[in-house]
Amino acid sequence: MQIRPLFSLPLLLLPFAALAKVEPAPLPLEPPQQQQPVLRWVEQLLSGSHFHYSPRSLDDQLSGEMMARLLDALDSERLFFLASDIERFEPYRPLLDDAVRSRDLRPVFEIFSVYRQRVAERTAFAREVLKQDLDFGRNDTYAIKRSEGPWEANREALDRVWRQRIKNDVLRLKLAGRDIAAIRDTLDKRYSTYESRVLELKNDDIFQTFVNAYAGSLDPHTSYMNARASENFNISMRLSLQGIGAVLQRDDEVTVIRSIVPGGPADQSAKLKVGDRVVAVGQGREGPMVDVVGWRIDDVVELIRGPKDSYVRLDVIPAEAGIDGKHELITLARQEVKLEEQAAKKSVIEVKDGEQVRRVGVITLPTFYQDFEGRRRDEPDYRSASRDVAKLIAELRQDKVEGVLLDLRNNGGGSLPEAVAVTGLFIDRGPVVQVKDSTGRLMIERDQDRGVAWDGPLAVLINRSSASASEIVAAAIQDYGRGLIIGEPSFGKGTVQNLIDLDRFGGSEGPGLGQLKLTVAQFFRINGGSTQHRGVIPDIAFPVTLDADDFGESAYDNALPYTEIAPVAYPKLAEFRPLTPLLASRHSERAANDAEFRWWAEDVAQYRAQRQRTEISLNLAARKAERDRDEARRKQREAERKALFGDAADSEALLAGDDGLQADERDLRDQIAREEAREDRPDPLAREAAHVLVDAIDLVRKDHALAAQVYPQRNAQSN
Repeated sequence: MQIRPLFSLPLLLLPFAALAKVEPAPLPLEPPQQQQPVLRWVEQLLSGSHFHYSPRSLDDQLSGEMMARLLDALDSERLFFLASDIERFEPYRPLLDDAVRSRDLRPVFEIFSVYRQRVAERTAFAREVLKQDLDFGRNDTYAIKRSEGPWEANREALDRVWRQRIKNDVLRLKLAGRDIAAIRDTLDKRYSTYESRVLELKNDDIFQTFVNAYAGSLDPHTSYMNARASENFNISMRLSLQGIGAVLQRDDEVTVIRSIVPGGPADQSAKLKVGDRVVAVGQGREGPMVDVVGWRIDDVVELIRGPKDSYVRLDVIPAEAGIDGKHELITLARQEVKLEEQAAKKSVIEVKDGEQVRRVGVITLPTFYQDFEGRRRDEPDYRSASRDVAKLIAELRQDKVEGVLLDLRNNGGGSLPEAVAVTGLFIDRGPVVQVKDSTGRLMIERDQDRGVAWDGPLAVLINRSSASASEIVAAAIQDYGRGLIIGEPSFGKGTVQNLIDLDRFGGSEGPGLGQLKLTVAQFFRINGGSTQHRGVIPDIAFPVTLDADDFGESAYDNALPYTEIAPVAYPKLAEFRPLTPLLASRHSERAANDAEFRWWAEDVAQYRAQRQRTEISLNLAARKAERDRDEARRKQREAERKALFGDAADSEALLAGDDGLQADERDLRDQIAREEAREDRPDPLAREAAHVLVDAIDLVRKDHALAAQVYPQRNAQSN
C-alpha cells in the first residue's frame, strides 16, 4: 500500500535512494498574503449568479462541505487524524465561508498544522514498529478501503491500523524475496520520505488545496490552479516549453535526469545522460551556482526553465560516477522544446484475412490540445490536435489504409473547439454538440468547414477514461452514423469548463494568481441526449474494466444530474443497428480464440474481483498460497505466449509479479525498463477494433441488402 499526499503538487515526484538524507526544516505555516486577491476573485466567480453553471451561496452549508473536502484531501484513508482532532476542528465547520470573505485562512492553516504533526507521529511510530519482529502466523487482516469509515477514536486504535498497514508493506516485500534487513531499510526510507515531503509543502500548496476544497464543493470539475500548476497546464496544451528538454525525477534528495526529450538542447548537446544527478544550477554563463540538493523537483524545474536563447549551467555528477565522483559543469542554451510524446500519433495495424492482409490506420490522440496563445495571436503554425490529426490522416492515405481507427482511450478531454474541429475532419459541415449555459441559452457548436479529411470507413475506440471532449467526438460520430464506436462506456462527463486567468482578471494586482477552471455550461448530444453520467455506450462492447460507481462521473457525490433537451436537425449518414449483431457475433468468436484478448479479459475480471475486496490477509501462508497461484498462472501464460510469439514475449518478465516496491523505490533504469516493457506489450483491443472495422467493411461490401439497411440514404440516392 502506498502512502502519498492526496493534494495536487505539480511535478512533485517521490524519491528513490541516493545521497545522504537531508532533513528539511518545516516551512512556517501562515496564509500567503499575496494570494488574498485570489480569494476575492474566486468568491465572486463562484458565487456570482452569471458565472458558474450552478452557483451556490457562500454560506454555512457550503462551509461544511468545504470542511469535509479539505479533510478528505488531507486524509482520505483516515490514517492520520483522530476523532478528537475532527471534534477539535468542528467549530471551524461553519466558519470557512467567513474565512474566504475575510481573506483570513488561519483556521485552514491550523488544521494543516495538526495534520503535519499527526504525519510526524505516524511515521515515527511506523519506523519504530519496523524494528520489531512481526508475527505473520496469525489470521489478521488489513482493511484496504477506509475512506468511508470513521476516524479512529484514539491513538491505540490508530496504532492497530498502522501495525496492520506496516505488516502488509513488509509482507509484500517478503513475498518478493527480500530479506528483513533490506525490507526495513526500504520501508524506513519510505516512511521518512513521506514525512519529508509533507514538511516541504509550502503555504501556496496549502492555499491551493483549500481553494480546491471550496471550488470542488460546487461541482467535481471546478478547480483552482496556482501559478506553477497553471504554467504546467499551459505547457500540456501547447505541447511545448522553453527549457533544456530533460525530464527530471527526484532520487532520494537529488534531482536525476529521467529522460531526454528528442531534439531538445540536452539531446543535441549529448552532454547529459539518463541517470545523471543535478546538484546545483546557475543562471547565465557566470551567475552564482545554487545548491539544489534536497529541493522539491518543481523548484528545480523552475530554475532550469527560462526564456529562449538564455543560458543555464548545471553542476552534474555523471550517472556512472560514485557519489563522490567528479562533477561536470554543463552550460546549455534554452530553446523551445516540442513535447512530441504527448501529441497525436499514427500507426498501421495489418489484419490477416486469409491470404490477404488488410491495413487499418490508427490515430492515437492522448488529449485535445491547442496552443491557446498561438491561436489568439493568429500564428499560422500554432499547434493543435485537429491540425495534427489532419496531417496524420493525409499520411495514412499515402499508406493505402482501408479504414481509420481513432483511439481515444484514456483521453480525458481538453479543448472544446478542438473536439468540434476533430469531428469536422470526418463530417461535411453540420452540428457537433449543443451547449447550454447557466442562463439557459442554447448554442450549437458546428463544423463550418466544407469537405472532410477522411470519408472512408471509421471507428472510434473508447474506454472508461475517455471523457469530456472525447465523449463529444464519439457521441457526434455515433449520432451521425459516421462510424462505429467500440470499447466500453465512457466516463460520463457532460459539462463544459472555461479557464479564467486571474492575473488578467485581477488587473494590476500582480502576477502569479493562477487560473480558475470554472464549470460554465452543460453539453448535449445533437440527438438531445447527454453523456452526463451515462457516457457514450459503444456499438460493439468490450469487457468493462471499472464500474460507474467506482470511477467516472457517477462516482462523484455532487455531479450534475442527467437531463435531455430537444435534438437538432442533422443528416443520419448510416444506421449501424442492422450490422452490430453480426459484428458482435464475429467479435465474440474471434475474442474467444485470441490469446492476447482472452488474457486481457481474464486480467480485467481478476482486477474487478480484487476491487471488490475490502480487506487483505496478513497471514504469510495464505498470502504465499495466493502469490503462488498468481505465479503459476503467470508462468503458464508466459509459456503460452512464448509458444505463440517466441522471443517477442521476453519483455513480459519485467512486469511479472508484485515486487513490493513503489515506482520511486526502484532503480531508475529498472523502472524505465518496466515502463518501456509495458508500452511495448501487444494491444489486443486496438487490434480487435481493427478486425471489427474490417468485418464491417466486408459485410457491407458483400451483402447488398444489408448495405441498403446500413446506408438507406445512399441507397435512395442511387435509385
